[in-house]
Amino acid sequence: MTAVLFGITLIASAGVGVVNMITLDPIAQAEAAAKTEALNGVLPEFDATETDFLTIDEMPIAVYTATREGERVGYAVETMSKQGFGGAINLMVGFTPAGEVINVSVLKQTETPGLGTKMAEAENPLIESIKGRKLEEKKLVNGKLAVTKDGGDVDALTAATISSRAYVDAINRAWMAFRRIAIGEMPTDTASGATQTNEPAAQEGGRNE
Repeated sequence: MTAVLFGITLIASAGVGVVNMITLDPIAQAEAAAKTEALNGVLPEFDATETDFLTIDEMPIAVYTATREGERVGYAVETMSKQGFGGAINLMVGFTPAGEVINVSVLKQTETPGLGTKMAEAENPLIESIKGRKLEEKKLVNGKLAVTKDGGDVDALTAATISSRAYVDAINRAWMAFRRIAIGEMPTDTASGATQTNEPAAQEGGRNE
């Protein structure tokens, strides 16, 4: 019986390993394609990006400085928050060289369908509160963006306050990274990493008050 169980376990483990090897490359390609699409969605037309890696609050952040014909046209920040109702959320936030928010693309989220997931919808209250604005002109709380319930002026998603706070938390981290790269302002608890140049491809069960 022991030998049979060992054999079954061995076969099952080998099967899982094979499936993982088969799916690893397609998953990586899909993630790369999604990132390229997000970059194109939050930046004006560009022909190259230079990437800086930062660590903020012990979380990895990437800043893509986009150029066209050698001129800087915008910055895209791949940011995250661990405060979501369903876990971590990942965003791509685009800024003009002057610091205005161009757009936000949700890369990953596991929020409650119909509530927190609305952060990924176009023209949702969160993005509408910051799109086209310089964040320093918003009503800040301790120097950071905040939802209206916390004293700020970012409109939260209906019945999804925790998800909204996580979204804003990720935006704040993107803003810190943008200031670090664009104007050399070193945010608290931030350490810069390596730099590389890339050529772009064509890229809440219930209420959570």
